[in-house]
Amino acid sequence: MRVGIVGTENSHVDHAVEYLNTARRQGDGARVVALSGGATDRNRQLADAGGIDIVVDDPADLLGHVDAVLVSDRDGRLHRAHAVPFLSAGLPVLVDKPLATTVADAEAMLAVARAHGALLTSYSTLRYGPDAQSLRDAAGGIGALQSVVATGPADETSEYGGIHYYGIHPVDIALSLVPGPVGPVRVDRAGDTVVAHARVGATHVTINLVRPGDRPVPFHALAVGRTGIAERTLGVGPHYVWPGLDEFFRMIATGRPPIAPDDLLRPVRFLAALDEALGAS
Repeated sequence: MRVGIVGTENSHVDHAVEYLNTARRQGDGARVVALSGGATDRNRQLADAGGIDIVVDDPADLLGHVDAVLVSDRDGRLHRAHAVPFLSAGLPVLVDKPLATTVADAEAMLAVARAHGALLTSYSTLRYGPDAQSLRDAAGGIGALQSVVATGPADETSEYGGIHYYGIHPVDIALSLVPGPVGPVRVDRAGDTVVAHARVGATHVTINLVRPGDRPVPFHALAVGRTGIAERTLGVGPHYVWPGLDEFFRMIATGRPPIAPDDLLRPVRFLAALDEALGAS
């Protein structure tokens, strides 16, 4: 399995190179073999660290060199353009969070994947971490969920797609707990925090996005059920990206995406509506 990476400025790429090329978590036959973005200092550093021989200028130049692709641009506005050439070639693609910053881009990627039989997935790296798994297990034992509150740092002025860049983490965690369609999103402000409210299926969801400072607020989620409460602080350990990579390679091995297409769209819909409400406020 020859893996290529697009969008190497993201620190998640260091984790991916360590996962595949150093720790060899998928065995000796699965490696990052190619990077796009040209011979930058960053790419030379990654190539030296991972023993990577191929560095190309444009993402599409990876075609023919790789069997699977990680699209890891920090800015989700780039993801559609960077993922579509590989999906069109039928290659499995993991798009690092967020899948896209508009519903149209997300739907277009899913349509290309469907048309060419390509495997596509995307999620917050926290979704498959031990704390989120523990929270989902606990939430399953407190009766029908009445409300979910998820919190994390996010900056609506970020150069990497604004609120989408880090806002995807609490939104993805919250929606992983709650099935059903995303209703209208209402946005309030409280000091340095954007507070978004929506009914998702039968559950009220609140997302607190706190502007990061020297000490960013931790990621946290709380679920209120009919018979109890479950909450967890979602830690970011030294290998927090690895469980998400495990899921990607499990998808390739089984041919089954871990998240259904409709569920890939829900966090994009939520954040796009939130972003629109911010623009109107």
